[in-house]
Amino acid sequence: MGEIQLIAIFLFVLFLMLGTGVWVGLALLGVAFVGMEMFTTRPAGDTMITTIWSASSSWTLTALPLFIWMGEILYRTRLSEDMFKGLSPWLARLPGGLVHTNIVGCTVFAAVSGSSAATLTTVGKMSIPELRKREYPESMIIGTLTGAATLGLMIPPSLTLIVYGVTINESISKLFMAGILPGIVLAAMFMGYVAIMSKVSSKFNPVPEPRMTFSEKVANSKFLIPVICLIMVVIGSMYTGVATATEAAAFGVIGSLTLAASQRSLNWSTFVESLMGATRTSAMIALILAGAAFLSLAMGFTGLPKALAEGIATFELSRFQLLMVLLVFYIIIGCFLDGISSVVLTMAVVEPMIRTAGIDVIWFGIFIVVVVEMAQITPPIGFNLFVMQGMTNHDMAYISKAAIPMFLIMVLMVFVLIFVPEIATYMPENMRNVPGG
Repeated sequence: MGEIQLIAIFLFVLFLMLGTGVWVGLALLGVAFVGMEMFTTRPAGDTMITTIWSASSSWTLTALPLFIWMGEILYRTRLSEDMFKGLSPWLARLPGGLVHTNIVGCTVFAAVSGSSAATLTTVGKMSIPELRKREYPESMIIGTLTGAATLGLMIPPSLTLIVYGVTINESISKLFMAGILPGIVLAAMFMGYVAIMSKVSSKFNPVPEPRMTFSEKVANSKFLIPVICLIMVVIGSMYTGVATATEAAAFGVIGSLTLAASQRSLNWSTFVESLMGATRTSAMIALILAGAAFLSLAMGFTGLPKALAEGIATFELSRFQLLMVLLVFYIIIGCFLDGISSVVLTMAVVEPMIRTAGIDVIWFGIFIVVVVEMAQITPPIGFNLFVMQGMTNHDMAYISKAAIPMFLIMVLMVFVLIFVPEIATYMPENMRNVPGG
């Protein structure tokens, strides 16, 4: 049977299952099972059991629930309120004023969360009322927050980078380091857009902030000390080689528990809520990973990934042309699947392509995260759009329109990465050796 027919059957079964409301992880397992039964002579049941166990027992994967738990704990603290108090005095005088707190706040929280939705919710619950009170344009508030929250997918600890690293068996610590500079550059591009719009838009007439002396600004900066210390512990321990990603995640959990306790926001109820929230999210991602591992194995037995990679090689695409094809492909698939599902579902086919083309897999991890970020703010499945709708009660069309400039900036960021790849490769190449992921 030809590759086109195989792809058609796989996709038909997958979308049939997803369309009937089956969980993504179970749908992937189902497609793989059908593929094994129809196109190979291997026992599907035994293979599935072995693959699920192998995919679920990875030591590297233990970083995932720990980082998720850290974010859940911090979500229940006064972190967003403290960040606003600490950041607003320094950002108020920039062109664009306090809208920058959306972007900088998301950048800071992304460095201790790893989740785009958690970043959006945590920063938004404090910044939206404050910015509305000061009469900033609603579309600017919504757009910048929706877009900047996607930095939670790139700046370490990124759940998407953990999943990508586990899927292709690459160092999580190096992937984390690769995400730092691109995350900062993308945040700076968002802030540049806000600064320009504040000068050219007639709707930008916020209530001016009262002036503060330098000493008052420094005094307010005390609110940033806890989160900065936590970032230094988590990211610094990995960069210096003191800890692997998993060990850094454990330090992060201890630090977030300490921070929550010091703010008196940690009690038995919030502890259990954070633990159960982390358990639900981790179980969902683990099921998706298990399904993707079995699907990758099933596709490998059919020879489909190798055949597709060889087929694309016959087109003799340049590195740039291949990346453009993948950019369009992931934007389209991101309209229908969440980021993690997009990564695990496609890596079996895409990984041989990029390795054959000589594309650095660490760099490609950042490339794919930027494109997956776009999927967070593109209808109809853009998860950040749904979270923002729940927070503001705006209709989906309004939120999507407000987020379009952020989407276009992310497209621009892809080209920045392509033409200046050192942004993503410099830090992992210069970090100290760390044992394991």
